[in-house]
Amino acid sequence: MVPKESTSDELRTLLADMPAWGSEFSRTFANHAPMVLVALDRIGGGSAQLRRFFHHYRDAKQLAPFAQPLKRLDGKSWKAAVGMREREPDLRVFFADEVTRLGIHEALELYLPDLADGIAASAFHALMRAAYGVIRADETDVAIALAYWSATYLPLPEAKGAPPITHDPAEVLAMTAAIKPLHGMQLHDLLWQNMRDAGNVLEFAPVVDWLDIGPDTMEKMAATALAIFAATQHFAALHIITGLHWIRLLEPHCDEATLHRMLRVFWQGIAGLMCELGFPEMPDRTAVDRWRHIQVPDWPEMHAIAAQSYDEHDISLAFSASEEMKVYGDPLYRVVVARRLGLIGDYTK
Repeated sequence: MVPKESTSDELRTLLADMPAWGSEFSRTFANHAPMVLVALDRIGGGSAQLRRFFHHYRDAKQLAPFAQPLKRLDGKSWKAAVGMREREPDLRVFFADEVTRLGIHEALELYLPDLADGIAASAFHALMRAAYGVIRADETDVAIALAYWSATYLPLPEAKGAPPITHDPAEVLAMTAAIKPLHGMQLHDLLWQNMRDAGNVLEFAPVVDWLDIGPDTMEKMAATALAIFAATQHFAALHIITGLHWIRLLEPHCDEATLHRMLRVFWQGIAGLMCELGFPEMPDRTAVDRWRHIQVPDWPEMHAIAAQSYDEHDISLAFSASEEMKVYGDPLYRVVVARRLGLIGDYTK
């Protein structure tokens, strides 16, 4: 199924109101509505489903109105507001002016190098908003995303340029799992807080330099993400699949060095979630190959089922997985979505 490229009148109407709502709500949970409405439209959701989803999401999450700006920022002062959630309204005004001045591509090309090391911002949801702004080629959404990314910027231990240890993203996760102080960490409800706490563990600091980033790194990460999610169906593992889709959407809008930094720090953030993931081992390749041959419905049927869900992650995964399968061709993407939607049982036993 080819996702719909046109934007429905209903979607346009709903999205026009999205800037009025906060990027986050209670306890800094991310507001998915502006992005998931687009995903829902792309997997075939109709006008009634779009309205139904948003009204339910708005009320269930108790979305709050976005705050008003306090103090104007400029090209010199905006960096002082990085990492300050309370300055997001000011950052939004600044980036709105910048995207208007430069255009989407040039604005991303200019500012992503400054933001790459904070890609874990709001547990990758600022990255998500940027990617969906690119999908829609919408200047307002891209400006909002850059402000959101800046305000929630999450610093993790900086790369020191130490020689890499491996080309294999899975090996980085296995080596991280061997860091004893990560075991038994107190977990929070929010992914970004668990990444932050892992980053504060002294022994975790070298992880960022372990992976040798090359032309095929994103594909290797995608295969690792898919295998982990296939084996665990873990909520955090779902975000690895979708997060790589979002990075791929930004790839044309940044240079190679910035892309490599985003991939490096993205994987560092995923390594920081190993405790939350339960320190999973990579499944046996024979088992993974067996799983990818499980018979499941094709994308049109699964998209139709996902479009009925109130769960934003069902919709996000259904869209991202189908898009990633177009690139990598792995039928396991369909299998993991089928299991997520309850269309098949646990195939791992």
